[in-house]
Amino acid sequence: MRILGVDLGHARTGLALSDESCFLASPLGVEPSYNWDKLLLRIVSRIQENRVQQVVVGLPRNMDGTEGASAQGAREFAEKLQTAAGVPVTLWDERGTTITAHGYLNESNVRGKKRKSVVDAVAATIILQGYLDHLRQMPPKA
Repeated sequence: MRILGVDLGHARTGLALSDESCFLASPLGVEPSYNWDKLLLRIVSRIQENRVQQVVVGLPRNMDGTEGASAQGAREFAEKLQTAAGVPVTLWDERGTTITAHGYLNESNVRGKKRKSVVDAVAATIILQGYLDHLRQMPPKA
């Protein structure tokens, strides 16, 4: 089974994809986010191309756990994506993922335009990997 991770953004949306065993997340790319209807179609296309069976969308909560306008937008987008793609969509807390992504890119000495083009895909990878790690920690279903 493959799972797609989505880091929804205002300008760019990062995508990540799990391996078949749902052990490892890898960056898949970045899509422009200025038009959410077009973004929705592009993500549905990626879901079909990669035979994705589940999607994880980052939920941008505030550090105190409350939700603002961005979280509401992510909820609405996730609902539309689930309807359009016909696969389950799970919301996953993404607090701190962009900061962590910047940290990884600092360690890798990725700067400038290259950094802008990959930070969202790295954030999506962090979101998805967190979800995959959580799945492995859950007790098996009887």
